[in-house]
Amino acid sequence: MNISPKLSHILSAVISIIFVIYFFYEGFLAYIILKELGGGVDALVASRWGLAVAMFIFACLFFLFIKIKDLKSQRTILKGIFIGWSSICLTLIIAIPNSIYFIILTGLASTISLLSSKSLIEKIKEEKKTLTEKEIYLLQRLANKK
Repeated sequence: MNISPKLSHILSAVISIIFVIYFFYEGFLAYIILKELGGGVDALVASRWGLAVAMFIFACLFFLFIKIKDLKSQRTILKGIFIGWSSICLTLIIAIPNSIYFIILTGLASTISLLSSKSLIEKIKEEKKTLTEKEIYLLQRLANKK
């Protein structure tokens, strides 16, 4: 199965944005409830908003990863994304098994990143067999000097 790294990055960014919306909403609800009870921002609200900010930063990073052209760097990044989504998925399964939608989303993201990383192995092998434009140019220049 040939899955583009771009698809993996976009899917990871979309899932991160879903987490942003969820954590911001939950934090906002907790803030409104605490405000009505006479309190303000507590650890629950701050932690949810902090998670929303962290996931927003990750979503921005996923969009920036799309611009990387080096296949080996992309594969390394995809391995890291796989490890990250897999660990979040396992943590959700252990800590909050009733949040099935988030488990499915993180499991999907980790699977897509793993498959994308595996498809990059084939592209890297093909790239080793071909010459780049710069290498062709240098070989032509070398041939003209002799």
